[in-house]
Amino acid sequence: MKRYFDNTLNKFINVVEKGGNALPHPAALFGLIGVFTLLISTIGYYLNWQGVHPATGETIRVVNLLSVEGFHRILLEMVNNYTGFAPLGIVMVAMLGIGIAESSGLVKTAVNALLIKAPRRWVTFITVFAGIMSNVASDIGYILIIPLSGVIFHSLGRHPIAGMSAAFAGVSGGFSANLLIGTIDPLLAGLSTESARIIDPEYYVMPTANYYFMAVSTFVIAIAGTWVNNVWVEPRLGKYTGDVAVEPIKQLEPAEQKGLFWVMIIIFAWVAVFAAGLIPDHGFLRGGDNSVLHSPLLKGFIAVLFIVSATSGIVYGYTTKTFKKHEDVINGMSTSFKSLVSFLVLVFFAAQFVAWFKWSNLGLILATKGAALLQTMDIGLIPLVILFVIFSGFINLFMGSASAKWAIIGPIFVPMFMLLGYSPELSQAVFRIGDSVTNVISPMMSFFALIIVYYQKYESKAGLGSLIGTMLPYSFVFFVVWTLLMIVWIMAGWPLGPEAGLYYTK
Repeated sequence: MKRYFDNTLNKFINVVEKGGNALPHPAALFGLIGVFTLLISTIGYYLNWQGVHPATGETIRVVNLLSVEGFHRILLEMVNNYTGFAPLGIVMVAMLGIGIAESSGLVKTAVNALLIKAPRRWVTFITVFAGIMSNVASDIGYILIIPLSGVIFHSLGRHPIAGMSAAFAGVSGGFSANLLIGTIDPLLAGLSTESARIIDPEYYVMPTANYYFMAVSTFVIAIAGTWVNNVWVEPRLGKYTGDVAVEPIKQLEPAEQKGLFWVMIIIFAWVAVFAAGLIPDHGFLRGGDNSVLHSPLLKGFIAVLFIVSATSGIVYGYTTKTFKKHEDVINGMSTSFKSLVSFLVLVFFAAQFVAWFKWSNLGLILATKGAALLQTMDIGLIPLVILFVIFSGFINLFMGSASAKWAIIGPIFVPMFMLLGYSPELSQAVFRIGDSVTNVISPMMSFFALIIVYYQKYESKAGLGSLIGTMLPYSFVFFVVWTLLMIVWIMAGWPLGPEAGLYYTK
């Protein structure tokens, strides 16, 4: 039985590796898909592909983008496609604030404090939870939390690989869940906005679109990950018998403790300001209609994220002396932008593809045909959600970047969901489930090789099969639990976030 399982696992790994390696760089992939879109628009134009808009009854025909008019438009709007691409600005602004917090050492110290202070009986839960929460700040979870969790478990007499697996499950398997709004939220919301405007040119998906669902998911995934680790993974690993010595856990320095104290003061001060602007009737932070939901605090959440992250990082940096002059703060912001270089290149090609796909009307026609087919099949929302989670998870095995995947499939599935009467926020949330649960078993995930290196510190013979075999239970349980949570959410009719319902009505 074990030999059969190992052979099946190895075949599965080989298929995923070959399929993933066959794909070009995401930027090149978008370029190729963009060229393919231009060619298909010409073919579709001459074959008279068309559909009927369900809202207006208007006949929609494919636009030939390789015509003289189409070529002119491509040249004239190329720059605007790039600079006006919704995710570009919001990710850049968010990263400026988070860059200050990271370079000051605030994020690293906060994570350290969370793990070191964890009571022994809560260590597994806190490990998974800290992994999930780390997604608010770039890749700190992969670089810090996973190896640190191995050290902590080892110091407690537990298997270090179990600790690293629990942390990896939280960091990567629980990628989309969080109690805070991270960089992935505005990025996906921007892409969803672009996709939704294929149907509704005025539609806007807020960065907080999935906040309620993802906040609850944080605890659900943390509990599920703890259960898998304690009941399944750690008993399977058994007692650690390797020769790696126990490492001392570094406690927080007095300066770090003082820095965290002043950061808490700053955060409480901001909360007081926000409360003073929202709670009173006609408060200065309420929207033009005097509502909290339409307040600039929610609609301008990226600016709020920047301000809170920047001020917290600055206070921590100057308190702990990691910042000694204002140039250090600027350097922190500059460093965060260095990690965006490949993203900026990717976005150029993604922006052109999304714009061309929209201009050609191919997305709208595909959406109307797909929606009509689904209506004919009458499978209902719940089966549709399950199938979309499976589809997103499968695609994730071959393509690591969440934003790249959503930029490709969003322009098809968001309009399709809208035409079926379901909101862009719902399709985005369902995609995020599938995109997260298979991260821990996808060799195409950018940090996969690094996790193997972490494993090899304690088990020299650990390899790709060892990692996938250890993480498969997390992937399976996360898929079941998270999908069930979404089904319960839909049946209860709860909103996914502020002003983000389940259904779309024009």
